[in-house]
Amino acid sequence: MSPSSSTSANGKASVSSPTENGFIDSLSLLNSEKAIREIIEQPMLPGIEDHLVEFSEALRTVAKALRRVTEGKAVAIAEAAEWKRKYELERDRYLQLEQKVLSSEGHCSEFNVDKARDLEEQTTLPDENREQCDLCSGKDICDHQVLRDGGLDLDSSVAQNKLMSKALFKLSWYCKGEKSDRHKHDIVSFEKGDITTAERSSKQISLKWESPPQTVLILTKPNSTSVRVLCLEMVRWLKEQKNLNILVEPRVKAELLAESLYYTFVQTWIDDNDMLQLHTKVDLVVTLGGDGTVLWAASMFKGPVPPIVPFSLGSLDSERYREDLSSILHGPISITLKHRLQCHIIREAAKSEYENEGPMVVLNEVTIDRGISSFLTNLECYCDGSFVTCVQGDGLILSTTSGSTAYSLAAGGSMVHPQVPGILFTPICPHSLSFRPLMLPEHVTLRVVVPFNSRSHAWVSFDGKGRKQLAPGDALVCSMAPWPVPTACYVDSTTDFLRSIHDGLHWNLRKTQSFDGPHDP
Repeated sequence: MSPSSSTSANGKASVSSPTENGFIDSLSLLNSEKAIREIIEQPMLPGIEDHLVEFSEALRTVAKALRRVTEGKAVAIAEAAEWKRKYELERDRYLQLEQKVLSSEGHCSEFNVDKARDLEEQTTLPDENREQCDLCSGKDICDHQVLRDGGLDLDSSVAQNKLMSKALFKLSWYCKGEKSDRHKHDIVSFEKGDITTAERSSKQISLKWESPPQTVLILTKPNSTSVRVLCLEMVRWLKEQKNLNILVEPRVKAELLAESLYYTFVQTWIDDNDMLQLHTKVDLVVTLGGDGTVLWAASMFKGPVPPIVPFSLGSLDSERYREDLSSILHGPISITLKHRLQCHIIREAAKSEYENEGPMVVLNEVTIDRGISSFLTNLECYCDGSFVTCVQGDGLILSTTSGSTAYSLAAGGSMVHPQVPGILFTPICPHSLSFRPLMLPEHVTLRVVVPFNSRSHAWVSFDGKGRKQLAPGDALVCSMAPWPVPTACYVDSTTDFLRSIHDGLHWNLRKTQSFDGPHDP
């Protein structure tokens, strides 16, 4: 029997040809297409479209609520990390006090215990004094000491066996023409229904050493002959004349040892874990280079930053570094507190808050742009949950006041004194004639979202580095970081700022109009 034949129940064979099977399959396919077409052509039930729209809006609302919860968790994690760091510092302080008491029990235990208690009372602020310190209502901005343990594995046998103590200092407000260095708050009077400002804050912050600095970190601009020569001279002078511990980068130590074996006393660190503990070891940071070297120095410290002394392109002169450093090491010195931003990236596709990215700390600005895309960026911006605007253009710059003379200035933003706390909101080539830059107070939290209907991705960079992609639904959350960058002044913060915009940016430089010519009658 052929494969195409079959036997029926009555014994007769029935034969089905391939042509019949193909014809039947074609008929069934046509019938299916006809049924589908009839279903599509049928009018939709009344109210279906409205229900679909409501369902879509409900899904969007749920997505926004979940995103806000994720952002809140990210902020809470950052705050928890900050409190954990404070707890560890307090624990290290207590352990060192206990070690001092135990080591001195053999000589005169009672006297030393009383002395340790006095020291603990001096270094531990009561609740009321702590609140006053936080509000800057005491005599000084903050009287504190940050002790460090021996956890940093420096490349020196002496440093490994010796317990190093960080120098103590205090910050105070200073106002010219007044004997008192107490900070004056803006005192508002509303007597007889009239609101007036009775007093204003003093302008300058002064740093005074309570114990001599012991360790100096020197950071240099790479591939610069003049900087390398200056570094050789400065390291030798600081060691021979000031007897200080010198820390440098591993690259710089290799260059020093290649120059002479005299520099074997110079210390460095091994890995990133050691670098994270630098703020507990370093009393002063000296940068030899330009603004980029200062940015690199600030990026090394994600938390507290030691005072930074910039040379060359900063506010200090490299030709008189001996006199300047001697004055700084002796104190007091005027400093400028340069505020920083901390940023978190909230991924829409993240399954938990641990998959989000951050925090990233920036000194100048965080930039969101369109990258290589030919489409305009589409960014929804919120300030403390309130809608600000939708940015359509080449991008957006969120800048500190310290970075107001950098990229933000090139994009049309205003120059702002670095002591002014605030966040600059500067668009990049906006597709609108009325989009002017803004300046927002320092206490706000900004959220920039790439909406789902955006035509392309966006790109974010932090001080020009660490470029990351933002997909539709991703958000960038920015707020003021709790750890500013203290920078030494040549004269004071205002004089140095005006000097920098005149000498560095040639602000309002033009040929003076000649005195001869027509005059008013």
